[in-house]
Amino acid sequence: MKRFPIVATLLVALAAAAMIALGVWQLHRREQKLTLLSVLAANPSKPPIALPIPAIGDDDLLFRRAGAFCLKPVSVALDGAGKAGFRVIARCATGAEGPGFSVQLGTTHDPEFKPKWTGGKVNGTISYAPSGLPLIATMVGKAAPKELMLVSDAPAPGLSANEMPSIDSIPNNHLAYAVQWFLFAGIAVIIYLLALRRRARKG
Repeated sequence: MKRFPIVATLLVALAAAAMIALGVWQLHRREQKLTLLSVLAANPSKPPIALPIPAIGDDDLLFRRAGAFCLKPVSVALDGAGKAGFRVIARCATGAEGPGFSVQLGTTHDPEFKPKWTGGKVNGTISYAPSGLPLIATMVGKAAPKELMLVSDAPAPGLSANEMPSIDSIPNNHLAYAVQWFLFAGIAVIIYLLALRRRARKG
C-alpha cells in the first residue's frame, strides 16, 4: 500500500483555506461597499460645497455638487473616454498657496484638441480624476490615494457635454468574487479527493 501523501494534502488544505479566507474577505468588502453606496446615494441632494477641498480620495464626497473658481488653467490633458472620444481635463490654479484642483471641461473626438478656456467659475459634480498608474501597479502594490475632480456641468467652447458621474458607475461585485473563491476551494478539494481515490485503487 502506498503511503498517504501528507505533504501534498497539507498543500491542498492550505490552498483551500487561503481561497476560503479570500472569499470571507470579499464578503466583508461587500458590506463596506454597501455602506458606502448608501452614503453616496444621498450626495446629489446635499447642498453644494466649495472646491478645492483638502481631502484627497475621500470617497464620501463622490457625486456631491460643488463649485470652484479657476484663476487659470496651468495644464490640460486628454484622457480616453470610450465612445465619447477623449475627456479634456484641466489643472487649475486657485492662488499662490492654494492646492488647485482638476476639472473635466468636456469631451472631444479630436486627439489634438487645444481648448481656449481661460478659467473662471465652474459648477459641477465631484468624481475621481484619472489615475496615471498602470494596471499592474495597482495589482502588485498599494495604489496611491485617488484625486478628486470636478466634472463641469457646462462644456468649454468647442467641447461636447460631459457624461455626468453616477453611482451606477461604481461596481459592487464582491459577492460574485466571494462565490468564485468558495467554488475554487471546493473544486480543488474535490479534485484532490478524486486523485486520492484513484491513487488508492491503483495501490
